[in-house]
Amino acid sequence: MNIKFYLLLLFCSYASFSQEVINHNLDSIQYYLAKTENTKFSTIDKRLHYANRAKILSKNEQIDSLIIKSYITLSSIYSEKNNNKEFLYYNHNALKLAYKIKDSIALAKVNKNLGYYYYNRVIDSAYYYDDRAEKLFNALKDNYNRAVVLLDIALIQKQEKDLTGSELTSIKGLSLLDKLEETKDVIKYQLHFYNNLGHIFKILEQFDEAIFYYKKSIDKQNEFDSSNKVMLNNLKNNLAVTYKDASQYDYALNQLNEILDNKNLKNERPDFYALVLDNYAHALFLSNNYEKLPNLYLKALKICDSIGVESYTVIINQHLAQYYKSFNKIDSAKYYAYKSKEISEKYSKDDLLRSLLLLSQIEDDSVAVKYYDKYIKLNDSLIKNERATRKKFTRIQYETNQIEKKNKQITRERLWLLIISIILVVTSLLLYIVITQRNKNRQLKFIQQQQEANEEIYNLMLSQNESIEEARTLEKQRISEELHDGVLGRLFGARLSLDSLNMNNSAEAIKTRSQYIDELKTIEQDIRKVSHELNTDFVSGSGFIDIIKTLVETQTNVYKLEYNLDHDGTIIWDEISNKTKIHIYRIIQESLHNIYKHANASIVDINFKLKNKVICLTITDDGLGFNVNKAKSGIGLKNMNSRIKEIDGTINITSKENVGTTVTIEAPIA
Repeated sequence: MNIKFYLLLLFCSYASFSQEVINHNLDSIQYYLAKTENTKFSTIDKRLHYANRAKILSKNEQIDSLIIKSYITLSSIYSEKNNNKEFLYYNHNALKLAYKIKDSIALAKVNKNLGYYYYNRVIDSAYYYDDRAEKLFNALKDNYNRAVVLLDIALIQKQEKDLTGSELTSIKGLSLLDKLEETKDVIKYQLHFYNNLGHIFKILEQFDEAIFYYKKSIDKQNEFDSSNKVMLNNLKNNLAVTYKDASQYDYALNQLNEILDNKNLKNERPDFYALVLDNYAHALFLSNNYEKLPNLYLKALKICDSIGVESYTVIINQHLAQYYKSFNKIDSAKYYAYKSKEISEKYSKDDLLRSLLLLSQIEDDSVAVKYYDKYIKLNDSLIKNERATRKKFTRIQYETNQIEKKNKQITRERLWLLIISIILVVTSLLLYIVITQRNKNRQLKFIQQQQEANEEIYNLMLSQNESIEEARTLEKQRISEELHDGVLGRLFGARLSLDSLNMNNSAEAIKTRSQYIDELKTIEQDIRKVSHELNTDFVSGSGFIDIIKTLVETQTNVYKLEYNLDHDGTIIWDEISNKTKIHIYRIIQESLHNIYKHANASIVDINFKLKNKVICLTITDDGLGFNVNKAKSGIGLKNMNSRIKEIDGTINITSKENVGTTVTIEAPIA
């Protein structure tokens, strides 16, 4: 008892300790992941260390959700470190595991990260991952993150000249943000959407709409962070360029002057300063104010050359070419036009397109025609590429939708297959149960019919036995009467006749007569005795014991058993109900069958006794015996129990292995 108690205590302690270890590890994982978010007080290497610790513990505990979270955190940190290889490695691992466990939130986040990564690298991949992320966030009803992804999609569409698509995507993103509480993050993305819409309408030369959205973006920036002069100046420059393109030069110059009022701009952002200076000079040129020209252009060009920002010089060279052309200084115009063409060939086809158009306007005759042909070819090529890109985006979206539909269809098919399989299994099980139950019912019905038939046969046997006994009694009575009235009468007459011979007194006659008389007396007594015995009832109930003896003899002969049958003569079987006798008969029959089937016995003892008006039947064999407590209760034993209950009796079975078994039955006489 003590050993069991200590083992139980040890097991409980171990289970408690294991649970404590698991809980401790979970707390540690959460702790390390939380530490990775502390960008203010932790270095990037320290945060990377915490993320790796969280990853190791998550793998040890085999908690997939935390493993994914660790992967995403690691990818984010590696992105900060500009380690693209590790960034992609952990994102793709997170993607595989998220697909495996069907973690929609993780899938959406990873697709969003990959879309952002490919934005400036592989446009097709960026659009693919962004499209998937948007659909996942939509399914999750995460309007904020869905809007963030829609901004990336809108920017990609604008970049690839799908202006209508970009406009619709931007409006969709804004409508989602409008449903949310106006937090700083929501305002930030609203201003980006407004700025993108301003770009779209500017490209479409719908300047009023462009000005409207640029102004809204500036208002949102002031609402978000008015101290961020960099972003404000960028937005004001966009608005100024739109005013310029809309021929509203005074508004354009006012916006540009606000930017240039910052005396530190040249030192803080020389590239942007050169860009603004060029826009200012071009606004002056278009408004026919040439006083500060071309010095402002040349100043902007010089700044770009000094800081090595060659791409910015394309537009400045184009503006200088236009300026000199307007004053008919063709050589200078050609110089800057060719320079813009040369530089634009390295960077932008859109800038190259403008450079070719400019050369076709500056050059003479055949040379102008040559550049105009190139302009047309490039323009057609760009239009085709734009169409192909739009088709490509549509195809990617279509294929993504098809994949999702196919996945949903596969999921539905699998679900239906599972349901049908379950239905088939349940139906098969029910059919099996029904068939099995029917067979059992048939078997029980057959047994019941057999029992009824056996009882009917036994009742017929008892009835026949009673008829035989009745006939036997009548026959005894007839013989008794015959002996008494016939033989005995005649013998009595003979005796009287012999008595009359007593008149002869000779010694020999007397002796002879005396011998005959004695002999006759003896015969008379014997006949009287036989007559009395024949006229007296036989032992009451001896017929049932005969039936039992016949049963035992028959069964033991078949089963190759020896038997001893002992019965108490005080039991008056005629006074016992047929129901009790039938059940006793069947119990003996079943017991003999069980002995033959299971006991491997050689001899069986059957004993009837009467104790206090209770019939005690014991059936003992010398067979193998069995463990009564472990033995299963078969149908035979159940039938015996059922029968003994019918007559309000009791049954007790005792057995010892390799010694034998004793069945004791007590049935009250009622």
